[in-house]
Amino acid sequence: MSELGNHNRKVVTYDDVHINFTWEEWALLNPSQKNLYKDVMRETYRNLTSIGYSWEDYHIEEYWQHSGRYERKERSQTGEKPSVYAHCVKAFAYDTHLPSYEGTHTGKKPYECNQCGKAFAYHYNLQIHESTHTGAKPYECNQCGKAFAQPHDLQIHEKRHTGEKPFECHHCGKPFAYRSHLLMHERTHTGEKPYECNHCGKAFARRSHLQIHERKHTGEKPYVCNQCGKAFAYPYNLQMHERTHTGEKPHECNHCGKAFARHSCLLKHKRTHTGEKPYECTLCGKAFATHNTLQRHKMRHRGDKPYICNQCGKGFAQPHGLQIHEKRHTGEKTFECHHCGKAFTRRSQLQMHERIHTGEKPYECNHCGKAFARHSCLHKHKRTHTGEKPYECTLCGKAYTSNKSLKKHKRTHTVEKPYSCNQCGKAFERPSTLQMHKRAHTGEKTYEGNQ
Repeated sequence: MSELGNHNRKVVTYDDVHINFTWEEWALLNPSQKNLYKDVMRETYRNLTSIGYSWEDYHIEEYWQHSGRYERKERSQTGEKPSVYAHCVKAFAYDTHLPSYEGTHTGKKPYECNQCGKAFAYHYNLQIHESTHTGAKPYECNQCGKAFAQPHDLQIHEKRHTGEKPFECHHCGKPFAYRSHLLMHERTHTGEKPYECNHCGKAFARRSHLQIHERKHTGEKPYVCNQCGKAFAYPYNLQMHERTHTGEKPHECNHCGKAFARHSCLLKHKRTHTGEKPYECTLCGKAFATHNTLQRHKMRHRGDKPYICNQCGKGFAQPHGLQIHEKRHTGEKTFECHHCGKAFTRRSQLQMHERIHTGEKPYECNHCGKAFARHSCLHKHKRTHTGEKPYECTLCGKAYTSNKSLKKHKRTHTVEKPYSCNQCGKAFERPSTLQMHKRAHTGEKTYEGNQ
């Protein structure tokens, strides 16, 4: 960290962070803009002081006298008392924030959140943290109305409107709106990762990435849903969760109009229209529409089943498969159809079932136009056009379009008869044959001729 501090002192000067207004410019600012300026400058001086700056070298007194003239001139016209503007730099550079600055050396964190107990070295950091509980965003962009919890975030956002990018990378020429962004970018060239996790030793280029990573060790979930109380480690996860309450689906497919809560889900859905399969298995060449599907496929090659049921010992390649399996032991069926009341263990099973009521068939064949309720059914159907038969018998080499057909065929080699009559014990290869046999016991005649 000392090297990082030395590095920053070399590349950042007082003139980089100081903004000096003429009286005419200052008079043009409205009260909210003046407050924003004060907050931004206080935050900037605080951040630089925290990495070891000494403001005595930068003639703070001269700046204070210069800025004070504007403030006195303004007060002479309005009759106001001295404001924070005239004193914020001088006060921070000297006595007011000295205890907080010393906290960077002693490790003291005297400011504690009264909602979750988290402690901070600076009162300002506590205020920022508290906004995650309250949701307060007092800093609003006067161009688009977007609001922010911190003045620094508003300042960054405003540069998106102006397009200003004065800081350029000397390695590749890429420009940035902020020097801090340039410093982060340069680490992609140098490979520098100064922030190391004290739990596992993993290093990161950004402090924010380290903080996110550390939540895996601590289990901290500071982002709480104000409707149901569920907590999350990351704000994005909270935002996605809140859409389950509001029903918001802002990402719409321009092919069929179907909407999604997440942009990533929309991208996956679009591949059902385009047929794109960008993820290819390096072992067999088979391609997949999603990375997760490719990973599951690779486990079939390796035979990995690291997720074990602690009740019956059955292994699974994916944790989701284990979770579904465990519900068979507990009998839990949390997803209920509002049409008929039937319950299911999986949300996807409920969605498939609901299509029986709605008649929805979102998966359409691009060869003949036939539509299907399930993607797997479309996948099987396409083989009637392509002639693909990926399931091959290892005993005789005969190939089939589906795994179910291959299983039936294998029974001709093994003479396996898994379907037994519960009245006489006779066994059959296929369930359809068993059903016909049972009619001999019941006397049922399903197919009755015309009389």
